[in-house]
Amino acid sequence: MTAINKILIVDDSPTEALFMSDLLGKRGFKVSVASNSDQAFARLQAESFDLILMDVVMPGQNGYQATRAIKRDDRFKDIPVIMCTSKGLDTDRIWGMRQGASDYIVKPVDGEELLGKIAALAH
Repeated sequence: MTAINKILIVDDSPTEALFMSDLLGKRGFKVSVASNSDQAFARLQAESFDLILMDVVMPGQNGYQATRAIKRDDRFKDIPVIMCTSKGLDTDRIWGMRQGASDYIVKPVDGEELLGKIAALAH
């Protein structure tokens, strides 16, 4: 696995996006934020990312649908996706993993847990 330097955060909550981008930026990651799946695909086409942090509940296409679309696209299918969502039921987690997510975090995001999952993906 390659090093993770550039992360795309897809979250319609400015508060959550700011928390994660601040946390990751302070750790030396380059962070870009998209507030919905349309913006996310525009960013993915414009630049390359090493990881996507995907919210589930968003206007328009939800995070499950967006993750599935990313994983079906040959240009993006190798980018790991960690779902970051308030949907904490086991069925939500299982469904997220079935869409192609590499991991799953329940909000509110714990900074150390997120950093640990990113580190695990980098090895």
